Amino acid sequence: MHNSLKNKLIKISSKTYWREILAFLMLFLAIFFFRSERKELLHIVPLIKQADPLWVIAGLFSTTLYIMLQAGIYRYSFAAIDLLLKWRHATILFLKRNFLSVFLPAGGVSALAYSPSQIRKAGYNKTQIHQASGLYAFAGLMTVFIAGLPVIAYTVIRTGQFKSSWLGLIIVLLIIGGIAAIVFSLKQKGIFYKWIDRKFPAFTPALNEIFATNVSIKKFMVAVLFSVGVELSGMLQILIAMLALGLPASFAAAAAAYIIAVLMMVISPFMRGLGAVELSMAYVLTQLGYSATQALSITILFRVFEFWLPLVAGLLAFAWKGRKLFLRLAPALLTFSLGLINIISVVTPPIHQRLRLLREYIPVTAIHGSNLLVLFIGFALLITSAYLFRGLRNAWIVAITLAVLSGIGHLIKALDYEEAIAAGITLIVLLSTVSQYRIHSNISFIRAGFKTTAISFAAVMLFGYISFYFIDIKHFGIDFTWKESLVHTLNIFLLVKDSTLNPITNFGHEFILFIRILGFATWGFLFFTMIKPKKIASINEEDAIEKATLMVKEFGNSPVDYFKLGNDKLHYFSKLQDGFVAYRIAEVFAVALDEPVCTEENKKELITEFEAFCKSKGLKTAWYRVDENSITSFNQLKKQKIIIGQEAVMEIAQFTLEGKDKKSIRNGLNALLKKGYIVSVHEAPQPIDLMLALQKVSNEWLEAFDREELVFSQGIFNKQELQNQDIITVTDNAGNVQAFLNIIPDYAEDECTYDLIRKTTEAPGASMDALIIKLIEYAKEKNLLFLNLGMVAMTGITEPDNTAELIIKLAATKIKRFQHYKGLREFKEKYATIWENKYLVYENDFDLVQLPSVLNKIMKP
Repeated sequence: MHNSLKNKLIKISSKTYWREILAFLMLFLAIFFFRSERKELLHIVPLIKQADPLWVIAGLFSTTLYIMLQAGIYRYSFAAIDLLLKWRHATILFLKRNFLSVFLPAGGVSALAYSPSQIRKAGYNKTQIHQASGLYAFAGLMTVFIAGLPVIAYTVIRTGQFKSSWLGLIIVLLIIGGIAAIVFSLKQKGIFYKWIDRKFPAFTPALNEIFATNVSIKKFMVAVLFSVGVELSGMLQILIAMLALGLPASFAAAAAAYIIAVLMMVISPFMRGLGAVELSMAYVLTQLGYSATQALSITILFRVFEFWLPLVAGLLAFAWKGRKLFLRLAPALLTFSLGLINIISVVTPPIHQRLRLLREYIPVTAIHGSNLLVLFIGFALLITSAYLFRGLRNAWIVAITLAVLSGIGHLIKALDYEEAIAAGITLIVLLSTVSQYRIHSNISFIRAGFKTTAISFAAVMLFGYISFYFIDIKHFGIDFTWKESLVHTLNIFLLVKDSTLNPITNFGHEFILFIRILGFATWGFLFFTMIKPKKIASINEEDAIEKATLMVKEFGNSPVDYFKLGNDKLHYFSKLQDGFVAYRIAEVFAVALDEPVCTEENKKELITEFEAFCKSKGLKTAWYRVDENSITSFNQLKKQKIIIGQEAVMEIAQFTLEGKDKKSIRNGLNALLKKGYIVSVHEAPQPIDLMLALQKVSNEWLEAFDREELVFSQGIFNKQELQNQDIITVTDNAGNVQAFLNIIPDYAEDECTYDLIRKTTEAPGASMDALIIKLIEYAKEKNLLFLNLGMVAMTGITEPDNTAELIIKLAATKIKRFQHYKGLREFKEKYATIWENKYLVYENDFDLVQLPSVLNKIMKP
């Protein structure tokens, strides 16, 4: 044990951890710099505030130029290996990688491994992206040396300072030379290539692929020219910072400071030299005649142009992809926040000076009245925000109304313009997102709400009028007239504080409280009825199944078309051509199964027609299990998509039980036969006794394996349906059924498929294989070419295109609940020769929050 511990310590101590140590030193240097220069940092604030706005704007333009030049390096680095990269994609690539480089260890190098979805979707493989990224990095290093050599030489000759800067350039030169030598050796399969091939043979194929591509020197030199432009733009940014601050502008000083800053960035493994760059630049500028305050001011303004603005642009580039999600969430979140602001505003005391000013223009009763109104609006806004999340149209109308009233209420309550501004912002965001809210409210509830409110209002007014008119004078000290009775009742019911009404007894207080509660309840009930969602009727046409069956027979081309005829489906039949969409409704979604059943040329039109139908009903749409080849049919609608799994298909002619990889299947089948098990095909119609035996197997399977019946894209155990289907069974030597599968109609050309495949706990492990092998024989006898083995959910995601796919991939591998998909995949991989991606097509990213619950509901019988 002692020796083991000693060996571990030796192993740990032998590691240099140079990156971690250097990163720590750079971070410490940054803290030390800002700490030591805190007095100077305070002095530079007035200087920066006085900066010339025109030169600051010029600095912003220089940042744009800097970003476009960086994009140019990427564009021509890709072009050097004969790949076309659009300017927009090149710009996004730089911004995102630049952002990541700030936070990753060895940031500049580590960030080169990241590729945005736009690049991946262009069809470039990892090898090509790495080749182009390597050229980009090499061009950058070359131009640091090209630009740095004359600058350092000039500065040393002129000032005699920074002789140590030669060390940085020599390091850069050595890096460039080392990279060039390694690349040459690998390309010519020299000493370094042979060493890697001997020590790490697994990397050799990848190296061969990387260096197989010829690099266009002409296009690479264009990338180098863009990189020189980047260096010049950096020097220009320092020069602009000098001019903006009204300081003596020296291009030589700007160039020297820039090269030193870049050298610090090159050697810094963390935060792109934050702190080290500032310290070195400030030191250079002070040695060239600027005061410490001036040097720091120039440095900080330059870093705004060169570091902070591109960093913010990178953050926005990442955030832009989620803009639709933000716009979907923002109205509800702002409405909720405005509700809290209203409530807090009422319970906190107003600013005295504003209140005194307000009283000169607005009656006191209006101010008190607005207090109660703002409180009620606050609670209403909190409730409304929940319905905004669901996309309810009336909730949007109510939120608009309440935001307007809230803004007015805050202004007349205590001149709270801050809260009124918050209401204004909420109003603007709501107005700009009007298209998101199309789910209708229940019109019958609205009618009931208005009717109840009118009756309640009349009843309370009558009750209040009679009560005030006849109430004993001792409770309020007033003998009310009929007019006063009506006015006081109206004020209380409308939640307006009546300063002329001062109860003396407990009964008087309770009487006012009672009417006020009636007012709150009445307005609250009206508010609730206005935002109650409409329940969509789920009724099929009388002969829908018959019409759908005829169309499936004529136009069907999918293995799931059979399930579109189930009683759980609703059917939308086109008004323009022959075809239909099978769907189910859950919450506010109409989820369509697969694609429309129609001719290929009518598919896009039918999709558009169904989308319009759902929109008219206030429903959102989602399309479940769409084939990859059909995604183009949805492009016109600008839909989103995520891969939900892969469908396994076997080419029957290619299948054989021979070979080493099929040994386990052969052994299992042989063991099964030796034990006396029999695999049989039962042609329809099926006898009742077989149905009872199958039901027993099915019930045991559901209970023992903790499963439940699911519908929508699969079937359930239904005696009437199974009686009319061919069945394959595995029976023991006593004649008891131990496993079965049912063969269902497959409308894809030359294809066979099955639905249920179930077994008992006592069934041998090879039972499932025996069923599939028998099904293959059955398909061969029918002269079919393909066997569809069904979809395996949450598989097939190798390179996630978005966050949702990344989450699915992580869940499938890390969460125990989804581990059975891995076993199902392994079972089907023994037979499948083709794996086809299946997608969920939906409207926007926010739908993904609701769709898991929706899909769970539509799949339950």
